[in-house]
Amino acid sequence: MSPTEIVLLFLAGLAAGTINTIVGSGSLVTFPTLLAFGYPPLLANVTNNIGVLPASFSAVAISRDELTGQGGRLARLAIGSVLGSVGGAFLLLELPGSVFDAVVPILILLACVLVGLQPLITKRLRARGRPIGHAGVLLWATVLLTGAYGGYFGAAQGVILIAILGVFLDDTLPRLNAAKNVLSGFANLAAALIFVVVTDIAWWAALTIAVGSAIGGQFGPRIGRRLPPVIYRSVIVVVGLIVSILLFVD
Repeated sequence: MSPTEIVLLFLAGLAAGTINTIVGSGSLVTFPTLLAFGYPPLLANVTNNIGVLPASFSAVAISRDELTGQGGRLARLAIGSVLGSVGGAFLLLELPGSVFDAVVPILILLACVLVGLQPLITKRLRARGRPIGHAGVLLWATVLLTGAYGGYFGAAQGVILIAILGVFLDDTLPRLNAAKNVLSGFANLAAALIFVVVTDIAWWAALTIAVGSAIGGQFGPRIGRRLPPVIYRSVIVVVGLIVSILLFVD
């Protein structure tokens, strides 16, 4: 790795860790950065999964107040998140690489749409019915499906999670965001363990991103308590659209 690559991957990890712990979708910064340095899409995906993993647990460490009283429901939901992630990870590894190459631009576009429309979607869905306030079967099932998405690709997993939690749980946004960090962290950890055992990983790149994302995970909750995420959403959408267009053209 060149000094330029090290610096840019560290900065991408820093940005991703911060963004992930505020709104999710930080992988739309790190994944394109890896692609820009010539990593094949599949290798970039599994390397990115490991690189951004520390951000969630770094954020959890400073979100103890927000997590107070959520242990029971998070324990139940984490099971669904992990099971889904394991299924998604095996799907990624079993399907031909050409399938991932074809699907990933579509997933990035979907992630961009979800990032941009998440506040509106959440508002309208919540307006249609009172949140159920606990980890019911439908919530568990949607968390499992989101975990599968995260195990397969992962970008915008956090956005999907916080939207789902906002629909089903009548709680404050900081507490839902902390819960999202826990669930996405366990999902990413489950997928990472599988990737470490059965596939190749660009370890130096993953480590560089991991250092940045761990630091960013400390900033995210603090920034999220003070600033609206509109700026971050805008940057993510623009970057994601550019990347998806380039991948379609390629």
